[in-house]
Formats: sequence, structure tokens, C-alpha cells
Amino acid sequence: MPEPIPLRPRTDDGAADARSLEQMGRIEPQPIPEPATNPFLEPDWPPPDDEPA
Repeated sequence: MPEPIPLRPRTDDGAADARSLEQMGRIEPQPIPEPATNPFLEPDWPPPDDEPA
């Protein structure tokens, strides 16, 4: 099987992904989110309006 051709970052003005825009110097480096400390917590959503009282 032939080796895949490595992709080069976009250089056009229509680049829409953050990595390409960052490499072109158009935007600041994006922060890397921290992993969740406890990913099994229930979401903190407000109760629904139609909940029986």
C-alpha cells in the first residue's frame, strides 16, 4: 500500500478552521480546555417548566 501524502496547511484567505487561521497568523493560539475533574456528574440544568408541582 502506498504511503499517504502528508497534508499541508491551507494558505488561502478562505481558511475557516482555527488551526489553519492560527498557522497563518490571523488569530491568537486557542486555549486547550482542561479535562473534566469528574465527568460523571449530572448536568446542572434548570428544572423544566412543565414539571408537576
